[in-house]
Amino acid sequence: MSTRAATPSDLDAIMALEHASFPTDAWSPAMMREELASPHGWYVVVEEAGRLLGYAGLRAVRGAKDADIQTITIAETARGRGRGRALLTELLEEAARRGVHDVFLEVRADNPVAQSLYASEGFAEVGRRPRYYQPDDVDAIVMQLDLRGWAARRTPDDAETTGKGWC
Repeated sequence: MSTRAATPSDLDAIMALEHASFPTDAWSPAMMREELASPHGWYVVVEEAGRLLGYAGLRAVRGAKDADIQTITIAETARGRGRGRALLTELLEEAARRGVHDVFLEVRADNPVAQSLYASEGFAEVGRRPRYYQPDDVDAIVMQLDLRGWAARRTPDDAETTGKGWC
């Protein structure tokens, strides 16, 4: 398993995963293309044996003290093996490099697996957005992470696991 920065050439594979994972509210190719090209974005992919198995995106305007995790998606057949956590770690490390203090995200209220992943990294629920995900009428749970606290809690073993140094 390896993670790397996403490139425009990943768009088709990303969109295939996007539509498989979010059949009712997938982003359009134009929206994703803009995200990949934005100087405020940081998108990473995870691949194995040359096959893209997941992607994740961060929106962190340079100089801002907060950032938003836009999306994390892992192919259904590749879930449960630490790939989502690896992508999340990549996003949080990039946010730290950009000087971010707080990271926010929205997660579907009907996705306890993702909620558990975020909570295990220190995200806490700070609000709800009723009926946020349409057309499914599913609430969004808004979560926040104190990134400086997250970085301070990391151990050298955490950095070795992700192949990265300290934030």
